[in-house]
Amino acid sequence: MLAQAHGEPPDPDSFRKLCCGCVRQLSARKAKKKKSVFWGIEVAETLRWHGWELGKEMIKHLILKNVHKKTQKLSYRCPSTRFFFTVFPQPISLSPGMSLTLPIVFRPAEKREYEDSICFKKAEGEFSVTLRATLPRPCLSFPAAVQLPICAVHNVTETTFLVRNVGDLVTAFAWETPSPFYMIPDCGMLSPGAECMVTVVFQPKEAMVYDVAATCWFGGEEKQKRSIQIKAQAKYPYLRVSVTEEEYEGVRPGKFRDVLCFGSVPVGTTVEKCVEIFNMSMVDAPCRIERAKDPLLRDHVFSCDVSHGVVPAKGKLVLCIRFQPQTVGEHSTDYFTIISAGCLLQTVLKVAGSCKGPLVSLHQHSVDFDWINLGESLMQMLKISNTSDVPAYYQFDIDGRGSVFSLDHPCGVLEGTTTLALKVTFRPTHPISYHRRVVCLVHHQEPMYVDFFGTCHSDIAKPAILQARHLSWYRTNMVRGLTFYPPDILSVMLKDGKLQTDEKGALMLPTEIPQDKPPKEYSEANSKTEYFYDGVSSDLALFPPHVSVSPREYDFGCCVPLHKVEPLPLCVTNHTKGKITVAWTPSHGSAFQVSPEICDIPPLKSSAFRVLFQPTQLNSLYAAELEGFAFYKVLRHYSNIEEDATICPSWCLTVRLRAHTYEAEREHFIPQYVLDVPKTFPPVAPNTDTYCSMLLLNTGTSLITFSVNQAACPSVLLKPCSGHIIPGGHQIFFLSTHPANTVSQQHVVPLQLNSCPGYTKEIALKSCGESLLLLLEGDGNLYFKPLYIGTSSTRMYTIKNCTRLPMVFTWKIHQSDSKILSVSPAAGILQPYEAMAQAWTFTPDKETKYLLRAMVFVRRKSPDPASPKSVRYTLRIVGEGVLGTIRAQKEHLDLGNVLVGDLQSCSVVLLNDGVCSLKYILSVEQLITGPCDPEEVRSDPLALELEQSRGTIPARSKAFVRITVRPARRLHYTWSIKYVICTHTATDLASTKEEQQPLCCIVATGVYPTLCITDACSAGSASGISKLHLWRLFSLDTLNEYLERDPTPSELTYRVPTRHSTCLIPPVYTPLLLDFNFGAAPVGSEPTLVMLLLTNKGVVPVEWAFLFPSDQKMDMEHWAEDAEFSPDELHQMRIQDNQLFSVTPKSGKLLPGQEESVQLSHRHDFIGTDHLPVLLKVSYGHEILLNFSGVTMEQDQRYIHFASTKHLFAPIAVGTSHPPIQIYELYNGSSVPVMFEVQLDSIVRMQKENFQHPVFVCLTPRGEIPPGTTGHIEWIFSPLEAGIYLVDVLIHILGGESALITFQGEGYDPNTIGDTATSSEVLSPSAFPGSTKLTVPGQAATLSHHRICLGNIPDCTKASQLVFLNNISESKAVVFAWRISTCKDKRVLHIAPESGVVQPGESIPCFITLRPSGSASFYSIDLVCEVYIQESLVRYERDLQEWEREKERQAVEFTITEKDLGTKKKLKSPAGRSSDSAETENPPESSAVIRKYKTLPPIKNHPMPNLPAGHFQRRLLLDKEASRMWVKPEPPKPTLLHLGVTARSYSIEEFFSNFTLEFPKYFLSHPFSDQPSESKFVDGSKDGDGTDMDPKWVSLAAASKQELQIVTDILTGVIRGLLENTQFHDAVRRSLDEPIPYFSQFRCEESAELQDRRQCSTVPSRVSASPDLYPEKDRERKEMRPETSPSDDLLESWERMSEILHQLREQKEMMSRNTNPAPPPSRA
Repeated sequence: MLAQAHGEPPDPDSFRKLCCGCVRQLSARKAKKKKSVFWGIEVAETLRWHGWELGKEMIKHLILKNVHKKTQKLSYRCPSTRFFFTVFPQPISLSPGMSLTLPIVFRPAEKREYEDSICFKKAEGEFSVTLRATLPRPCLSFPAAVQLPICAVHNVTETTFLVRNVGDLVTAFAWETPSPFYMIPDCGMLSPGAECMVTVVFQPKEAMVYDVAATCWFGGEEKQKRSIQIKAQAKYPYLRVSVTEEEYEGVRPGKFRDVLCFGSVPVGTTVEKCVEIFNMSMVDAPCRIERAKDPLLRDHVFSCDVSHGVVPAKGKLVLCIRFQPQTVGEHSTDYFTIISAGCLLQTVLKVAGSCKGPLVSLHQHSVDFDWINLGESLMQMLKISNTSDVPAYYQFDIDGRGSVFSLDHPCGVLEGTTTLALKVTFRPTHPISYHRRVVCLVHHQEPMYVDFFGTCHSDIAKPAILQARHLSWYRTNMVRGLTFYPPDILSVMLKDGKLQTDEKGALMLPTEIPQDKPPKEYSEANSKTEYFYDGVSSDLALFPPHVSVSPREYDFGCCVPLHKVEPLPLCVTNHTKGKITVAWTPSHGSAFQVSPEICDIPPLKSSAFRVLFQPTQLNSLYAAELEGFAFYKVLRHYSNIEEDATICPSWCLTVRLRAHTYEAEREHFIPQYVLDVPKTFPPVAPNTDTYCSMLLLNTGTSLITFSVNQAACPSVLLKPCSGHIIPGGHQIFFLSTHPANTVSQQHVVPLQLNSCPGYTKEIALKSCGESLLLLLEGDGNLYFKPLYIGTSSTRMYTIKNCTRLPMVFTWKIHQSDSKILSVSPAAGILQPYEAMAQAWTFTPDKETKYLLRAMVFVRRKSPDPASPKSVRYTLRIVGEGVLGTIRAQKEHLDLGNVLVGDLQSCSVVLLNDGVCSLKYILSVEQLITGPCDPEEVRSDPLALELEQSRGTIPARSKAFVRITVRPARRLHYTWSIKYVICTHTATDLASTKEEQQPLCCIVATGVYPTLCITDACSAGSASGISKLHLWRLFSLDTLNEYLERDPTPSELTYRVPTRHSTCLIPPVYTPLLLDFNFGAAPVGSEPTLVMLLLTNKGVVPVEWAFLFPSDQKMDMEHWAEDAEFSPDELHQMRIQDNQLFSVTPKSGKLLPGQEESVQLSHRHDFIGTDHLPVLLKVSYGHEILLNFSGVTMEQDQRYIHFASTKHLFAPIAVGTSHPPIQIYELYNGSSVPVMFEVQLDSIVRMQKENFQHPVFVCLTPRGEIPPGTTGHIEWIFSPLEAGIYLVDVLIHILGGESALITFQGEGYDPNTIGDTATSSEVLSPSAFPGSTKLTVPGQAATLSHHRICLGNIPDCTKASQLVFLNNISESKAVVFAWRISTCKDKRVLHIAPESGVVQPGESIPCFITLRPSGSASFYSIDLVCEVYIQESLVRYERDLQEWEREKERQAVEFTITEKDLGTKKKLKSPAGRSSDSAETENPPESSAVIRKYKTLPPIKNHPMPNLPAGHFQRRLLLDKEASRMWVKPEPPKPTLLHLGVTARSYSIEEFFSNFTLEFPKYFLSHPFSDQPSESKFVDGSKDGDGTDMDPKWVSLAAASKQELQIVTDILTGVIRGLLENTQFHDAVRRSLDEPIPYFSQFRCEESAELQDRRQCSTVPSRVSASPDLYPEKDRERKEMRPETSPSDDLLESWERMSEILHQLREQKEMMSRNTNPAPPPSRA
């Protein structure tokens, strides 16, 4: 196919490709204007030259347009080659909206393609335009890809696309297309600019996705190719048949049904019903409708006009099927097959229906006219009814014109469910008794008979009156052969005893007949048999005739001329043994007459009659029926009858006559009729008569005569064979044949109408004997798969009736096989051509192969004695009984950790390796282990649910059993799954519990989401709070402890964060309420920031959320809100609206082991105490209510923040000689120093109650706490007995609010509990491990530890710990300096180095050394490391120096102006005051330290200037002041890193007794002193209090410090060695056992003094935390310090040695005593 476009070839660029291959032609101007904008200049991207010739110049114009709002200036460079040139370059200036046309000349030198560019330059940059000259070339344009519609397999779909020649040459093209695609046309030729529509045809053979490339070859000598991608998808169709009518019997109701039932349909009518063929697939599905191939004789009562069609995707096709039954009472079944394209899918539609005909009946079988006189007439009513809804054609076979009996409507149509009353008239013509048996013919129904009888009397003849009983006796006598004797003979025989009467009155032979042969009785014969077997129509008769006439039918033929008609001789024969009289009924006005009218015939003789035909009109048809009655002559008078039983009714003789008077040249009347005749005889068994009816309707206005030549078709009997039909009437025929075998026979019956051979209608009928033919599926073989012993398998097996007759089937199974094999249904009826599926069940009982046989017997529904009773077919069944087992693919399945209350599903794979299918039942046993009560968990419901506990696994297959686990406790679950094979005897677990087999084991652990706080740090206003104090403020120990427990059921009311509250204050479902205390800060200060590190230490992900009250409230309509708010609600609304508390982020998800920091902040914008309940919700876990609280006070308000009103001291053993010092912390959250004082009244009162024993001793009853720091109150708790001590102490804050604190201490008996265990518990690490991952914003350095615990250490030793300071910044160095809060801490704690610089990414070690002060104590020291950015320090120092120079300049320089002098003074005065104040005040110490950041001494606190009310106001104030004066630069704010140091020191004796094994790890070194030893002695002669010094110590005191240190270390090592030497200990024990020597009672004065001095040296000195409050005690301490010399330290070592020896002696004494401990003393 070629497509030619007229006109000149257009420019190739004038075509633009669109989607789906559609191409449109653009104007040349629009095609060239593919432009771009470069910095406001619009210009074409490319200039093209086409169709150029050598030696000629071609000029094109390049247009530049200014689309900018400003004037554009640019320049350009000429093309680089000599083939393109333009005017000489010159500057171009374009006003807005103006254009410039630049001519470009192309001058080719040879025939080839050229390409160059012209470059334009602007201030912003350069851009270029391509210049291109092309040669004529072939070029085709078509889309790169086409998508075809989705298509069904074996169907065809197509799409089109446009191919256009955009080249300059005539181009031929050819397609190469892979299967299953092809192109139409596949080749062609296109002129330049021409286009062609190409069709892509897709005809798939497989269902798949197609993505192929089709190649198009085009061009001249050098072929070019271009590909197009063809995409398509093919799917299999899926058709379903749906019958939308009422349900069919025996068919289960459902959405889709494939049985169409027409029900009972009237014969001869047509009913149409529709079925819908649904296409369930996404593709159009072509299909064809086929009918099963049937035998030739089968009537196609079902028909469908549609033989093929297309069902749209997701649509339907309506199929109309018609049913036109022909045989009454026949059940019809047929099958239509809907076959999809490619025969991929066949759907069978079964259609069924039955045929119903009329049901006509006579209300009476006889009409009795009794007797009437001659010349009279009598009328009786005869009712005929049709109980069916099918109209019925009826006809009484009697000609009322020539008979004594006549009906007013001898033929007609009886509508459905109607009754018609017929008038029967009796007009006798002779004084005799009349009886005529008249047949009533009904179309599509068997004939019916009625008896008309009556008696006529005359004045002379009075025959016996004929009654109904006489007819009954006559029929009985006829059966017994007695009716051939006249009544007079019978009477004589009866008198002679040769005959008898039975109980009914009929005659019978004498009783000497054997009793085993009772007398014959009359039985009503079949109406069809009686109708045909009359001895005339057929050679057979039910009874031999008494009187016969010949001929019964006669045709006079053509009777022209009219007066030359020959009479017809009639012969009447008397077959009886009596004399009879024959009387013919005269027919007045009829052309046919009988002569003589009455005649007597002797017994067994014949008599001749003549029938005269006297036509009166030419060219006419004549037909009539002559009626005569024959009777025994003795019956002419009733007096001749002696016995009533001998009366015999008359016999009716009929002769059918017909003739015509048509002349030879005249044509007979053309008959107008309707013939209703079936095509086939109804099916019967071979050698069985079959009958059918035929209806001939005379639709014309003239008489119709008919005759049938029986000799032409002897195999078919038709009755009546001749007759006539009046205009508008009808004639009903009955046909009968006798098929001898199952071979189909064709019968042609000639029906001649109007006595004209030309009007002969050949009636063709077929007949065939139907045998008992049953079709068995699979050639009579039924195979069962191997089965597990004891189980059953059911298969459907189909049998089909292949005949036109219904048959009854019965299955017979051998008795021995009845337990193994069964079928349902075992018997039934198969309608013609119906297929029935039966369920066969095979149940093997042993392990073997089975070969069984079953027989099916089929017979007719109403068997004829002449036909065989039944036919037997054999079915062969093959099966096998086997054993099998089930196993799990994984015998042990670990589901890991599952959330309590949550669902986790998995599949258990069951494997069946055997050859038989196994039907199983699964059971589960549960075992719960872990820390729980076994009795309690035993009653727990099953936590594992099987989706299917029953199922079947095919042979050599696997099955997936879905299980769902839902643990209810945080325990370990083990489920044992067992199985049992189902059999017909064991259908549940109760009956098979002993046979259960283990299958697999499933384990899981119920877990809750675990969340804990692993670290916390503070910033902002709370930067001075230590970690340990912060941990207490936020109750993090309690929080972590509670998070480790199991959630309560109330906490799981809402498993995930939910808006469930309708009020502003949501309900609480958690039993735990914790305080998150943000401390206190002045108003306007920085927000309090607390960083919490949330860690998921569990094994499942954790989702957490902080829910504010507004996050829990449901969104409600305004009308549903409560308008009145309580004070608490208003308070919460104020906090939430102003965002005083905030959490960032508020929710998150942590994977196992993951950490996330959460920032909590409290803004100090309003004075007062803020409370906000915040719900910490862990999804599927805990729900904890956190009470956020924070205090905001005024700027100068003194305020101590008490974390709680109760403080617990560490437990102390009763009898401790040196109870440790314990610390109570106070946090000053205000901006001014706070003085406190402890009221000791309650302590003194408790001391009196405990026998003056100081249970509680406050060592620092007064003190001062700097702002933003934590102060310590030192306490000594010394219990008198085991028990709990409580004391309420009032702590008074000078200028602030006081607080009543309850101190609680517990004393315990060391012999019962153990001092070591309790001490280790006290010093166990806290709940927070001190992670280094938590940082605050802007933090540049971190510590390797946030808390170090040095544990239990003896006095006079030192313990060190290494801590690293890490610079986490990548580019900035940091400067650090350690700060120790109290003076006491400075004496016992050393840090090296105390300050320094850490480069980016580096770490520096810091050694923390603790040296106890000489008295037992608890140490909880908060070390603060101040970290600065080195760059900010350098900048601060530089700014400070500039500020100082400016201050000096402003001090000596001023400016006076004449204008506005007063205002200048006012502006100058604040600066002057500022300068003066700057001069008078000393520079901060920290500033000096910062300027020397290379060697920084410890940084001290310095007062910070008071800030304005808020940051915004402060910024405004600073901006205003900066405009008037130069503000002094503020030092950079450091980042504070807190390091908590905890330890407990013991005296050497207690440490040795409690921690004997730990003692060798410590070195007893010389304790350092804060005061230089050189200043202790001036002359060495007197001590500090002026007393004389012992001369023995003068030389020792004059020694240098190094010498004293050497001596002390040597002696300490010696003494320590002795303490560790066990031999020395044994020697000391032995010396103690020696008797006391006599001289020991003498005691010198020197030894007493030495003992006193020893006692004085062992008294610990207490140093107050506030020396300014107690100047007297401070001076006393300073005066006592000279006594503590190195020599005293040495003596103290010796004294401690003696104390150790004393303790060893006491231990020995205690060992010798009884082991029972003494009871503890009672507390007063």
